[in-house]
Amino acid sequence: MLCALAFFLLWTAAAWGAEPLPVVTTSTDLKALVEAVGGERVRVESLAPPLQDPHAVEVKPGQLAKLKAAALLVRIGLDHEPWLGRALDTVGDSRFTLDSPHYLDTSRGIQLLQSETPRVRAEKGTHLHGFGNTHYWLDPENSRPITAGILAALLRLAPADRPYFEANRKRFVEQLDGRLKGWLQTMASYKGLRVVAVHETWPYFAQRFGLTIVAVVEPSPGVPPSPSYLDNLIQKMRDSGIRLLIADPYSNASMVRQVATQSGATAVTLIPSVGGDPGAADYLSLFDFNIKRLSQAARAAQ
Repeated sequence: MLCALAFFLLWTAAAWGAEPLPVVTTSTDLKALVEAVGGERVRVESLAPPLQDPHAVEVKPGQLAKLKAAALLVRIGLDHEPWLGRALDTVGDSRFTLDSPHYLDTSRGIQLLQSETPRVRAEKGTHLHGFGNTHYWLDPENSRPITAGILAALLRLAPADRPYFEANRKRFVEQLDGRLKGWLQTMASYKGLRVVAVHETWPYFAQRFGLTIVAVVEPSPGVPPSPSYLDNLIQKMRDSGIRLLIADPYSNASMVRQVATQSGATAVTLIPSVGGDPGAADYLSLFDFNIKRLSQAARAAQ
């Protein structure tokens, strides 16, 4: 066992030497968190762009080449990336498997929401949020276990850089602590605010910041609502006095306008991933941006 470990460490050093470790992530959020820990010792590529439905991504040939050359693959996991299996089959690299030092599933160790009832889209035979809600990075507290996993993965590949990686993560956590205090103070005025969301993107965010999502426009993730469901939802919003509708950048714009107009609610588009707006350039500024935009919309809706 010791010989095998020693061989692996020697092979890693020979393969990458002093060059930045090439890392591929499945989202810009994970890219930002790998960069927060890895700093200049990593070079990170995200397979998914920030403003696209993360469940429906087409991996380009140039990205496949970077995936094949990567020292580490970092993914959201669960059934968030149904497209990833096809990309890995194309690359044909046996390193990217469970428990490999080159593979990190950041959902492991996360306390998942909406995991009680598995859901299956029978018409395609695929799960969507079938094991729990996959948007767990939108609770900033979850960046602690995520970055802990990233730190451990980077140390397996570049153990000599331990002091550097550990200092970077420590600095990130300290910054998180300070910003989180401010976000919670801002959102304290809106604790218990009832909202409707278009897609089930926001349960973790809502739980952390005291919002109550009473309904979603898509009753099943990724499935457009029926006209009767939409009519009933709009009536429920009017009757219950729900005045805030949270949309995603890739939400159907005409449907969002219909629900907002007919219910009398204010629609606000929040950014679910780093890079989806110039004001959300890294992981912490993603929350700066969304907290500011949400609090402004909540004031306007009152």
